[in-house]
Amino acid sequence: MMSSVKVESVVKKIHRWSPTTCQIQSIETDDTVGFAVPRKSSGYVAGVGRSIVAIDWSTEVMTSLVDIDEDKPNNRLNDGKVDPMGRLLAGTMGKEEQPAQVQKKQGSLYSVNSEYLVTKHLSEVDISNGLEWSLDQKTFFYIDSLALSVDAFDYNSSTGHLSNRRVVYHMEEGEGLPDGMTIDAEGNLWVACYNGGRVIRIDPTTGKRLQTVSLPVMKTTSCCFGGPDYSDLYVTSASLGLSKSERNQQPLSGNTFRVKGLGVKGLPSHSFSG
Repeated sequence: MMSSVKVESVVKKIHRWSPTTCQIQSIETDDTVGFAVPRKSSGYVAGVGRSIVAIDWSTEVMTSLVDIDEDKPNNRLNDGKVDPMGRLLAGTMGKEEQPAQVQKKQGSLYSVNSEYLVTKHLSEVDISNGLEWSLDQKTFFYIDSLALSVDAFDYNSSTGHLSNRRVVYHMEEGEGLPDGMTIDAEGNLWVACYNGGRVIRIDPTTGKRLQTVSLPVMKTTSCCFGGPDYSDLYVTSASLGLSKSERNQQPLSGNTFRVKGLGVKGLPSHSFSG
């Protein structure tokens, strides 16, 4: 049974919810939170501002491990995820003037190994977002939101090297911006569509959309599988940037949703080896 972890970027909090006890534990941070992922030794690591920090849930203490984009003080970490070898991949984005309106080409994609060695893989990224790996670990899937596509790279799991970038899916009209992403046990991608009010399931081998899950909010931000057998899809959303009338029309904006009965299962997340 996994616990669900949610980050609240603007109010600078990380929440942990247990589906067994339905209890929520929250930790306040001193900067914007981009992601939180499990750590093999214990606890979690998170992207807070431009820092990768370790989180001890028992003491609610955060310890800085390494800083990213030190030459770009206006940048911040956004999405991050751990690869099958325990390597952390995390991306940055430029200053956000308004939601999804950023200083373009300021972001990068990095990896951090167990010794906290930082390697840059991509630069001139607009909004570094969803990350995932194919079931055979040979392909890395990646989203730079403003490119309006889901891209794939050949992935060397031993070295973390990326090569042969190509587009596997281009967002259609009305689908919004691709945001967070996860994969199911059948090897298909699930992509949260910011300003699209949905999560779409994509076959990365054919580039076809297989399924659409509509939510009662427009700003869907990320998704992951959880529950006793990983058959529940958890979807996060945002309320920042909505007008008063939009908030009235979408009163559930900013909530996390659990979608059941999809007929597909996800996989446990990998833990950072550092």
